[in-house]
Amino acid sequence: MSKIILLDSLRSLQNVGAIFRNCDGAGFEKVILTGYTPTPPRNDIAKTALGAHTWIDWEYYKDPLEAITDLKWQGYQIYCVELTNDAVEYTTLFEEKNDKICLILGNEVDGVSQELLDISDKNIIIAMRWKKESLNVSVAAGIVMYAV
Repeated sequence: MSKIILLDSLRSLQNVGAIFRNCDGAGFEKVILTGYTPTPPRNDIAKTALGAHTWIDWEYYKDPLEAITDLKWQGYQIYCVELTNDAVEYTTLFEEKNDKICLILGNEVDGVSQELLDISDKNIIIAMRWKKESLNVSVAAGIVMYAV
């Protein structure tokens, strides 16, 4: 199984570093950084990645649509982690058998852009039980990555 994650316009270097570390733990082989997401080498990424940014493959695309177009051509199923009306609980990923998966996570405040939501194969959520609507992006990434 090929598993990658695309980060679109994240602003926090610490979140990016934590997601690199999540990739190592959950067996994701690549991070695609898009928009204004910070890229290695940066001290604050290295501090939370604990070196994972040096062995997990990564690439940068200014335009996330270009990256998604390439991934779809390669046969990847695209899953946006975002609170939408049509989103399904992330645990449904257990029911699907896909050889190539790309998870998309968006900006810490604005989430995944509408244009990416529109071209994804499925939107998935992590149901919240109390008053908050979402988790920190690196925490959400870790939960869904391990579910895959």
